[in-house]
Amino acid sequence: MSAAKVTPLPTAEAPPTAAPFDRRRLIAFMSMVFGMFMAILDIQIVSASLAEIQAGLSASADEVAWVQTSYLIAEVVMIPLSGFLSRMLSTRWLFAASAAGFTAMSFACAMSSSIEEMIVWRALQGFIGGGMIPTVFASAYTIFPREKQPLIAPIVGLVATLAPTIGPTVGGYLTDLFSWHWLFLVNIVPGIVVTLATWTLVDFDRPHLELFDDFDWLGLGAMAVFLGSLEYFLEEGPAKGWFDSEVIVLTGLTTAVGALVFFWRAFTAKQPIVDLGAFRNRNFWTGSLFSFVMGIGLYGLTYLYPVYLARVRGYSALMIGETMFVTGLCMFVAAPIVGRLMTRVDPRLMIGVGFFGFALGTWQASWVTKDWDFWELLVPQMLRGFSLMTCMVPINNLALGTLPPERIKNASGLFNLTRNLGGAVGLALINTLMNDRMDLHLARLHEAVAWGHVKAEEMLANLTLAMAPRGSDADLAALAKLAGIVRREAQVWAIGDVFLALTVVFMALVLLTPMMQRPQMGPRGGGGGH
Repeated sequence: MSAAKVTPLPTAEAPPTAAPFDRRRLIAFMSMVFGMFMAILDIQIVSASLAEIQAGLSASADEVAWVQTSYLIAEVVMIPLSGFLSRMLSTRWLFAASAAGFTAMSFACAMSSSIEEMIVWRALQGFIGGGMIPTVFASAYTIFPREKQPLIAPIVGLVATLAPTIGPTVGGYLTDLFSWHWLFLVNIVPGIVVTLATWTLVDFDRPHLELFDDFDWLGLGAMAVFLGSLEYFLEEGPAKGWFDSEVIVLTGLTTAVGALVFFWRAFTAKQPIVDLGAFRNRNFWTGSLFSFVMGIGLYGLTYLYPVYLARVRGYSALMIGETMFVTGLCMFVAAPIVGRLMTRVDPRLMIGVGFFGFALGTWQASWVTKDWDFWELLVPQMLRGFSLMTCMVPINNLALGTLPPERIKNASGLFNLTRNLGGAVGLALINTLMNDRMDLHLARLHEAVAWGHVKAEEMLANLTLAMAPRGSDADLAALAKLAGIVRREAQVWAIGDVFLALTVVFMALVLLTPMMQRPQMGPRGGGGGH
């Protein structure tokens, strides 16, 4: 009888050691991330200091608004174009040129002596700087292997969400401590460093100048008209009463014509400016939808909180920045936590939790009163900070991390465009809803304080007595004071209504989360894109 053959028990293999980061590429990439931070920060950095710029350049209120609008319009055109330019010129050439141009335009803005000069330089600053943002997103998913994404993705997500959040804070401090010129001068030294580092270290890919032979100039013009007109339409529509304004009607028609020509060229041109084929990927188009709504939460709430603090509480720009800084602090705390969770938790669950946190924060804020200050706003702002990071990183990974490398550059531009357009649409809807609800609440409050209402007449009598020592116009002063109280209450109620509407939007996204597919975590990336 032969001895039975014994099969040895399998020995436990040591887990494979993750490849270390390529130090050169990591330094190059971090330089690019800092450049993106400057470009995104400049979207909001002037928002808290427009009054100082207006005074310094002797501009009207309508003119100074273009300091912000011109930047946004130009940037939103460049963001989708950057994918084509990055393929044609290479990451190195495009990013170095963008950083250098952005730095030069920052210096020109600081040296502006008239509002007309400022608007021109701001538009060029936004257009040139817009190329940095999607290029960083694309590089994050092409130059690093998949196992490094939990470390890289939170860095990109943190910068993309933190920069606009702390923009008003940084702007308020710079203007308060120095002058409005430093809103732009602060970019000079970092911009030079980023330009030199990018030019010296970036070698991720090579240019394909032959793409210029089939450059779609008509498509570029149509895209500029479409997106530029759309941004203006959304920015100015609420203030001008939408279609009550002839300018808005013409802008809307221009947007429609530009869109028709742009989409026609996108599907028929030999080498379209923007390749819309990425939208065939289920995760990409659902991720873009989530990014669009996240743009509402990012830019809309960055606008709405300061509106309350300035108009109701009477805070200065610096006080508003200090009150809102807690959101940025929470993002810093959340970033490493989210990075670790990305390897352990279904990203769709993280997205659902993030939007639920958004909804919970806006629902709490919907109970706002005229007396809320830092402490009452603390929990809603903390929820916003943690939710932004919890949403941003997995949305980026699911939308861009599942695409083939050759599509990522173009798709990154489209993906970042959806976030910016979400912010623009969100601001337009927020302003429109706030104006409509304020008119409604004013009408109801006017009925409540009309003659014949005992409490209203008692309040007016008390106000008149309080105003009597100040002069002979106590009756008129009391009426003005009562009108101010009514307007303030209507404003608070309208802001509460907007927070409640945002709650509904964010909860709807929680329900749509299962539409996304969890990606397979196979190895990919890090090939350099050559």
